Amino acid sequence: MNKNNLLWWQKGVIYQIYPRSFKDTMGNGVGDLQGVVEELEYLDDLGIEAIWLSPFYPSPMADFGYDVADYCDVDPLFGDLETFDRMVAAAHEHDIKIIIDWVPNHSSDQHPWFLESRSSCENPKRDWYIWRDPAPDGGPPNNWGSFFGGPAWTYDEKTKQYYLHQFCPEQPDLNWRNPEVREAMYDTLRFWMERGVDGFRMDVIGLIIKDEELRDNPPNPDAPANLKKNDIIGRQLMKYNLDQDEVHDVLKEIRQVLNEYDEIVAIGELWFDLSRWVKYYGEAGDELHLPIDFRLANQEWSAGAMRETVEAVYDVLPDFAWHHFVLTSHDFPRTASRFGGQGPARVAGMMLMTLKGTPTLYYGDELGFENGDIPPEKIQDPQGINLGPERTRDVARTPMQWTTETYAGFCSAEIEPWLPVSDDYVSRNVRAQSEAPYSILNLYRALLRYRNQTPALQGGDYRSVDVDADDCWLYLREADDERCLIALNFSDAPRTVTMPGEESGRVVLSTHLDREEEDSLSALTLRPHEGVIIEL
Repeated sequence: MNKNNLLWWQKGVIYQIYPRSFKDTMGNGVGDLQGVVEELEYLDDLGIEAIWLSPFYPSPMADFGYDVADYCDVDPLFGDLETFDRMVAAAHEHDIKIIIDWVPNHSSDQHPWFLESRSSCENPKRDWYIWRDPAPDGGPPNNWGSFFGGPAWTYDEKTKQYYLHQFCPEQPDLNWRNPEVREAMYDTLRFWMERGVDGFRMDVIGLIIKDEELRDNPPNPDAPANLKKNDIIGRQLMKYNLDQDEVHDVLKEIRQVLNEYDEIVAIGELWFDLSRWVKYYGEAGDELHLPIDFRLANQEWSAGAMRETVEAVYDVLPDFAWHHFVLTSHDFPRTASRFGGQGPARVAGMMLMTLKGTPTLYYGDELGFENGDIPPEKIQDPQGINLGPERTRDVARTPMQWTTETYAGFCSAEIEPWLPVSDDYVSRNVRAQSEAPYSILNLYRALLRYRNQTPALQGGDYRSVDVDADDCWLYLREADDERCLIALNFSDAPRTVTMPGEESGRVVLSTHLDREEEDSLSALTLRPHEGVIIEL
């Protein structure tokens, strides 16, 4: 595919920012939108194409912004609409696009819509949410569980009915079978597109339509025996609370709204089996542009597992589809911790930046962030509070580390940040790694710089290369007469591999950042946890 034919969301790298944790400029220990503005030079230098911002809407923060109290404003914790507009304008001056989180499945219980809905059974907005009478025994209407623990239903004493919430009780699910709800939510999309937003990452988009009869989910025969008592959903097969066939008609409507504006990208959070996941592109490519693929984030660190996962996805993609791999996010452990340290983290970075499709880089991964150490008494995440410290997502949400100053330059020394700064901030920060020529930050800068100037890595075809080393993965990216070989050693020992049919090539980038040379492809030696890009 010709580089010039690619749309902006196909060419470059998306960088996810968790605003609470990026940079505090308001002196409250919480990151904000002005912090993003102040670090646009850093992001521009990194070489990204777009920023994806996790929620910044007005919210009681029961789930840190995913409980939205107003879809068309900014929480004072993060700034205001004027700050948002300034951020968009400044980002666009740097040729950086802005993607925002859109949370269609549920609102806050403090949203005016829900306050009306809850006020009486006769209120015109009663059917904007999912209310049902109690079961004959007085309990919840069905057996569904919440992703955060406990039942997915809360009883309302005033109106004597239960309302559905698949997350916190403070996050009631909207009724997307109601056309008034759909139109109101479509207007929120238009609000932000009018302000210059370039795309939306749609939170848990496969949950927005539920089984019309709200039937009980069947038990999961393979549920782990050690689940906590309140982990109801972990004991179920989620047959009726998500991934209903009717959701695709709604997604086509959403796409039509986005098509009212130019080159708006639709990204969707999904976790389904491959055969179901691929349907979210739409049969005619008229649903999501980029269904998020978390499969690599859930794989063991091995060449075989990664290759098998990637090629299984490529095999099912329709011709029109563009892929979107991620390695981590605000909901997953950090890449370096999950895959076994800094060596694997470097190889994982090269893998992510050289596979076919659009990659998302999570803030701090370019510094090799590892999971933060969060004492139990400082856990903020409702999932960790309800399901146990081992389930907290806070470990992946610790503050960005900018300098060697107190609290890593994230906030002033006079105020404690909302989550603890990791202990390694003195060495693992932007300033220190910028000055260290072989740092992982400088590796990512080199990877993005090379990717941005190499058509084969943007729109080129993928072709795997079979080698006799089980713990190595080699593949080609090819466009016209340009060919790049990527060779990745997943082992902690040296490996020598042979590239069939090729005598030599030029190593242009190593994950060690110390190797640019002509090398023999009849006996290519890779050091422990080394990846290389070779021009053929």
